[in-house]
Amino acid sequence: MEKVIGRGTWLDKLSFEIIQRERTLKRNLSLVRVESGLGASGIPHVGSLSDALRAYGVKLAIEDMGFKSELVAYSDDMDGLRKVPAGLPKELDRYLAMPVSRIPDPFGCHGSYGSHMGGLLREALDVLRVEYRFESGAEVYRRNLLRNQIEAILSRGREVGEKIKEMTGQEKYEEVLPYFPVCANCGRIYTAHAKAYEPSTGTVAYECIGADVAGRKLEGCGHRGEVRVSTGEGKLSWKVEFAARWAALDVRFEAYGKDIADSVRVNDWVSQHVLGFPPPFHVQYEMFLDKSGRKISKSAGNVFTPQTWFRYGSPKSLVLLMYKRIKGARTLSTEDIPKYMDEYDQLEDIYFGKAKVGSKDKAVRLRGLYEYTNFLRPPRAPEQHVPYRLLAEVAFAAPPDDLEGYCVRRLQAYRMVNEPTEALLQRIRLARNWAVEVMGELPKPRLTAVERKAVKDLVDMLSSTTQAEAIQDGIFEIAKSNGLQPGEYFKLLYRVLLGSERGPRLGPYIVDVGVERVASSLKKVLE
Repeated sequence: MEKVIGRGTWLDKLSFEIIQRERTLKRNLSLVRVESGLGASGIPHVGSLSDALRAYGVKLAIEDMGFKSELVAYSDDMDGLRKVPAGLPKELDRYLAMPVSRIPDPFGCHGSYGSHMGGLLREALDVLRVEYRFESGAEVYRRNLLRNQIEAILSRGREVGEKIKEMTGQEKYEEVLPYFPVCANCGRIYTAHAKAYEPSTGTVAYECIGADVAGRKLEGCGHRGEVRVSTGEGKLSWKVEFAARWAALDVRFEAYGKDIADSVRVNDWVSQHVLGFPPPFHVQYEMFLDKSGRKISKSAGNVFTPQTWFRYGSPKSLVLLMYKRIKGARTLSTEDIPKYMDEYDQLEDIYFGKAKVGSKDKAVRLRGLYEYTNFLRPPRAPEQHVPYRLLAEVAFAAPPDDLEGYCVRRLQAYRMVNEPTEALLQRIRLARNWAVEVMGELPKPRLTAVERKAVKDLVDMLSSTTQAEAIQDGIFEIAKSNGLQPGEYFKLLYRVLLGSERGPRLGPYIVDVGVERVASSLKKVLE
């Protein structure tokens, strides 16, 4: 039997490995810093948030081991705009290849395009109550925090370029330095090629000759000039910038997506062999995919933002999505939110002893997952739990001017709640949003011949019966006539109608949401 580490989650195992490695390296453990990058070039999506949220979980696990830790959220706002994301004004095209921190905010509410996009991600972190130290890439360069690392890398530019070719096959940096000056004439950052570095003055000579950016050729303005790296008028290439950040900020852990694995390998080498800083402990995660199997991407226009999740689901359900596991690609859409809302309730029932699980190790792991989902500050008592799909159906039938009152009265009639809490009222509002804007059909369960017959009998009964008690009694009779235990038949109907194994008294519920609506749902299952 494998020994349980900490609270039994992947976060505990990962933090244990980080600390063990730091001890092997004999590094100071007074502060074990973790880092996450915050993209600022496009609309942040759930995948963008996952990097910071999971890093925060690692920070919590390190602290749970007794060590001080800190999350640095680093915004790449010196990055140039490579492509106008779908849905944004086409006028932004004129700013391609300019640092996003120097592009006007098209929405007019932030100081720049970059601060607007980065602000959306920070807003989501704040809603989740994640604690982090924010660093703006533009400010980091302006304040010279990476100056020593920049000088070390550029002084060995030829060697670094050869290594990049050896490790990735990319020949570009054999001809130019891994540094992008901001052209003093046109303001673009990728079109200016760094030709030479003079260590005595700390200056880079460049020529603005153009570049291929996101599959598009951008012409340079032809300007030739020099820039001091101390002025913040340029940035390192991604092939080496991570390494500079790690060394300057003393970063001990950073995860990364599989799409930048080659860049991370090069940065690890630069960190170790050029900067003399052992690179951070890494873990690789895969991307979130949409239902068609495409990567969720700000440029592709299939963005699923944290703000979208918060319209339909609780912050804790989003944390649960991230903390269940880190490896393996997952498809995701708004249709999945009810599953995570109900799964959080199930974890809460396990944590407070209201539900049992098979093995002791599994119980420990699930309790630990619940504790991390609550950032190691779990509530003192469980909330009132109502299956999300049930709430959505009841909220859908409620009059808009009496949404909460109607839903509470129906739930009380179903004997599912007593006095409503603010958390339940908020859940009703979320479920209403989801019901009106998202709700589709549940996945069709596989039915045995006997189950199909029992479901068809209920459809037939609903064509002639509209009274709640008559429906309730009729369900018992249908179970009996088909040789089914009533309890099993009710569970089957709950799965078919609500995607859950529990629910309200079905007679009143069917009348509340509409006899014809329920009959139609049952017919689709039989098709």
